[in-house]
Amino acid sequence: MKALLGKATAALPPGTVAVAGGTVVLGAASYVHLGVAGHSLSTEAMANVSVLWTIVMSVGIGVFFPVEQELTRIVAARTVLGQGAAPVLRRATLMTAAMLGATLLVLTLGAGPIADLLFQGDRGLVAALGGAFTGMAVCYLTRGVLAGLGRFGAYGLQLGLDGGLRILLAFGCAVLGLDSALAFSLVLALAPVAAMLATLPPLLRAAGPGGAVSWRELTGGLGLLVLSTLLSQVVVNAAVMSTKLLAPTDSVLIAALLNALVLARVPLFVFGSLQASLLGGLTAAFTAGDRAAFSAMLRRIAVVVGMLGLAGGIPATALGPWLIEVLFGARPVLGCLHFFLLSAGTVAYMFAMVLGQALMVFKRHHLQLLCWAVGTAVLVGVTFAPGDVALRVILAYALGSLATVLGMLAVLRLRFPGVPGATGGPGHEGAASPLGAGAVGE
Repeated sequence: MKALLGKATAALPPGTVAVAGGTVVLGAASYVHLGVAGHSLSTEAMANVSVLWTIVMSVGIGVFFPVEQELTRIVAARTVLGQGAAPVLRRATLMTAAMLGATLLVLTLGAGPIADLLFQGDRGLVAALGGAFTGMAVCYLTRGVLAGLGRFGAYGLQLGLDGGLRILLAFGCAVLGLDSALAFSLVLALAPVAAMLATLPPLLRAAGPGGAVSWRELTGGLGLLVLSTLLSQVVVNAAVMSTKLLAPTDSVLIAALLNALVLARVPLFVFGSLQASLLGGLTAAFTAGDRAAFSAMLRRIAVVVGMLGLAGGIPATALGPWLIEVLFGARPVLGCLHFFLLSAGTVAYMFAMVLGQALMVFKRHHLQLLCWAVGTAVLVGVTFAPGDVALRVILAYALGSLATVLGMLAVLRLRFPGVPGATGGPGHEGAASPLGAGAVGE
């Protein structure tokens, strides 16, 4: 058993194990937070929390997670070349502050209509949404630099503190009898900011001096990556928001769908521990010109993703309808077929994330965006087809994710024949090779 565990650990990208502990805590916190809220709030209040949680995990991630990804890629490449990260951190802080300011301005100007459309007129939840976006912005900024530097201990600690605080605050709300959607929503703002502040000192110590980074290098692909990530979050989170628009009065279904999505996406929480180390590892191999290491890492991660999908999908399909009633207090409105489709969509989504990171390393952000646009178009088409609302929105998630994977595989086959899974034959050195000089830039 020990030898088997050692082999499994060796198959993972460097740093995965260090991040895994924090990811487990943060993933568990989502279940505890929503579970405690589900047992403490009325159906209408829980529907509001469900909508806010979905927006934070879709729009918030879509806008700010690309900051982490680009910083990881840039800092990892500089580390290989012996350059410190302090100049990157300074400029990235200004860039993130501008992005956050623009986001908060939109929320402020549209507070009334947003509250009326999504939160039954409660403007306090719009303010909580802004707080949650702030927490995401500061966390993704610091995590990107930590991942690029290979400081996965501090990275995992931040994740663990964030998750631990969410658990404590959620139970605190329940113990104090705060049966308010606002109280449970503010958890998403307070916990990440506190976790970031706790891990800021080791980040500042690790970010050594180095050559200046240009604004073009920092922001050149960010706009395309933000659009790609927003579309990916539309695909993975659209079920709840689509139901809110198609059946706005069905609070029972809205809450149950969020609970089902969280349960079926357990593998995504585990996959999160792979993403930071995977992107850093791929970038380091690419920068060093180590084509064999690059290809081997992609092959190994594909196997791990498949195993994660089976480990999470089988129990979710068999026990999902019962589990969301027990864990979250959901009403019995979803069946095993719904959970099977959600699990299948999750597996496809993880494969799309892996292939998308390969395209990022090649600086082919526009191709990644194109593939997510195709997946989103499929999702919209299925969502507005006739039929049962629950089945439509869940099937849209599965087919949208699958369409994205197929698009990325097609792109890799045509543009980068040396990538594992794209074709069976080896690539040629030069523009078509994943590690050839022509693979970078346009």
